[in-house]
Amino acid sequence: MNYEILSAFIIASAALAIAPGPDNIYVLMQSVVNGKKYGLATVGGLVSGCLVHTTLLAFGVSAIIKESDRIFFLIKLLGAIYLFYLAIKVYKSDGELQLGNGNVPKKGLKQLFKQGFIMNVLNPKVTIFYLAFFPGFLFSATLNPIIQFYVLGLIFMCVAFIIFALIALLSGSISNFIKGHANLGFYLKWLQILVFIGIGLYILLSNK
Repeated sequence: MNYEILSAFIIASAALAIAPGPDNIYVLMQSVVNGKKYGLATVGGLVSGCLVHTTLLAFGVSAIIKESDRIFFLIKLLGAIYLFYLAIKVYKSDGELQLGNGNVPKKGLKQLFKQGFIMNVLNPKVTIFYLAFFPGFLFSATLNPIIQFYVLGLIFMCVAFIIFALIALLSGSISNFIKGHANLGFYLKWLQILVFIGIGLYILLSNK
């Protein structure tokens, strides 16, 4: 078992969770509008949905690994290219953070949990991202790939839950900080770009 790869995966997962995206912005807005516990319910739903994507990835890619090393390398190559593509998309964006809360409807805890879960599960971009991200971090030459993917999935879920929960709990301070610093979006934009490029290069250069 390669603990260095696991450590790199944890760091990469944390960087992805911190970098502004639709999920953490959604958590922030639900927390600001409805309250912290409603933000936490949203977090629970979003993170729970990751288990579905982990299962699809584990059984699908594990079968490919057994069939061909070349195909597995191609998956990692396409994964790295996809992450570079995401970096380019972020680069072309304006980098502004929109925190207007006038169009965020108030919902109950169960509604927010369910909505977060459905948002995650039915988002094909999450499945594609998992396929791009996870294969480059398999950490054992002997452990069943299915088990490894589930370990990575659970680690990713735990890291995302901790960071998203902190966003929910500190939503008021974060919102005020963002509104008080007009240039913050610019720096967060480049944080995203560096994260996507860095992880893409790591996956591209990693060995099976």
